Amino acid sequence: MTADAQQALEVLRSTNFFSWYLIPFLALVLYVYAAEVERKKWSIILTGLAVWGFDWLWETFNALWFHSSGYSAVWVTPSNSAYVILVGLNIEISMMFAIAGVIFAKFLPENRTMKIIGVNNRWFLAGFFAAFCVFVEIILNRWGMLVWNYHWWNWPNFWLTWLCAYLPMFLFAAWIHDMVSMKRKIFIVSGLYILDLLLIIIFMGILGWI
Repeated sequence: MTADAQQALEVLRSTNFFSWYLIPFLALVLYVYAAEVERKKWSIILTGLAVWGFDWLWETFNALWFHSSGYSAVWVTPSNSAYVILVGLNIEISMMFAIAGVIFAKFLPENRTMKIIGVNNRWFLAGFFAAFCVFVEIILNRWGMLVWNYHWWNWPNFWLTWLCAYLPMFLFAAWIHDMVSMKRKIFIVSGLYILDLLLIIIFMGILGWI
């Protein structure tokens, strides 16, 4: 087991590092969604929830990878957090992803077929947001806040992070946003959260693997 993975385990879901800045952060997340509820922008709300739910799915798989390997998760957040939820997910990252989808939705043009430098705007913006997220990860990695222990998920293979982690997330969010049927949007996003919840109940609550 790597030292950073062991460090993450030692602080996993510990309340000893709680900090009061989480309260205004929580208020900010709630305000972002309250503003969209007030405007009745349900598609934007569901897009935001789609990104957050998608991230929870990935983070759960990352934690399961760590359990199965006994070596390290693909990405690890070992320290300097008010609350480490999973070995690769802390409360600060989770709050960021809670509003990332709302931000993404606000960038989507009403014209779904409009092109940006010859590329469909949905694909272009999904690729751009994915690239921005990878850029942020690189900075966090340089600062030692986000650790990668596998060569295929490290320099120079950042394209894999872009392609496998973030691009599908934002393409899924765009798909939810553009879906015509509101009932179908709610059904799919709800299904994603049910899956997330089941995985957490089974692998965290019952088996204690993550």
